[in-house]
Amino acid sequence: MNRISALFGIRYPIIQAGMVWCSGWKLAAAVSNAGGLGLIGAGSMHPGTLREHVQKCKAATGQPFGVNVPLMYPQIEEIMQIILEEKVPVVFTSAGNPKTWTATLKSAGIKVAHVVSSSRFAIKCAEAGVDAVVAEGFEAGGHNGREETTTFALIPQVRKAIDLPLIAAGGIGSGEAMAAAFALGAEGVQVGTRFALTNESSASEAFKQRCISLNEGDTVLSLKKLSPTRLVRNEFYQQVQQLEDRGATPEELRELLGKGRSKRGIFEGDLTEGELEIGQIASHIKEIIPAGQVVNEMIGQYNRTIHRLSQLVIDN
Repeated sequence: MNRISALFGIRYPIIQAGMVWCSGWKLAAAVSNAGGLGLIGAGSMHPGTLREHVQKCKAATGQPFGVNVPLMYPQIEEIMQIILEEKVPVVFTSAGNPKTWTATLKSAGIKVAHVVSSSRFAIKCAEAGVDAVVAEGFEAGGHNGREETTTFALIPQVRKAIDLPLIAAGGIGSGEAMAAAFALGAEGVQVGTRFALTNESSASEAFKQRCISLNEGDTVLSLKKLSPTRLVRNEFYQQVQQLEDRGATPEELRELLGKGRSKRGIFEGDLTEGELEIGQIASHIKEIIPAGQVVNEMIGQYNRTIHRLSQLVIDN
């Protein structure tokens, strides 16, 4: 058992990312039941909805699970109060200062991990007292760091900067990628896109089918004046691109976004005017399968890869 498995009390060091409109209790419970760590994505939930999902997840699995919380969430105090009251065992935080809530959560016995996009922020996480760090490259779907550092470049630098248990994220959708991340110094992987495109994901079927039809280059990091976000090239993306090409202000971009644009695309399946967020690895995924099967396949692929690589020792 490695440090990530031991920290969270799970069988396999595979974490299902907390994703808006994709990761409700069904997905989290399925991943936890398969031996990984399922996360409920609080970023697209009202406080009452989060409580409902946490309670349903408890009923569906006896295994550890967690909640992902963007720290810039407007009702953050209510969200954290629910997490404390429901005794959620694990919290992954992102998009904010980890010092704000880490001590409070840890004093309640909750394990805390924070998502970063650079070594500099990883060091701040260590100073804040988190239990683990997720280093996410810009291959990932959804919101990304402004550094645009790839996972392969990021992981070894974060590993050198901190001694904490390290989870790799961004472009990881297979056991082969998991083995590569481990070779670079990670001890666990956080997987988003592959789990977003499973049976238990709460994303719309139209969104899932669009994503498994993508080719290389069909996603683009956009909205850089607001919060860099990886989007599928569709009509809405073209509108964003036209505004950005003519030097639109952040206010103009916010007006175009309006409210509920990602819900419209991911949850409701509006493939034309919706904001379709998915990672680069989507072009490698060609079928929708159960989340438990994803976990099992990744472990099998990982073990076969490690065995294959052990036969390739180069004499010096």
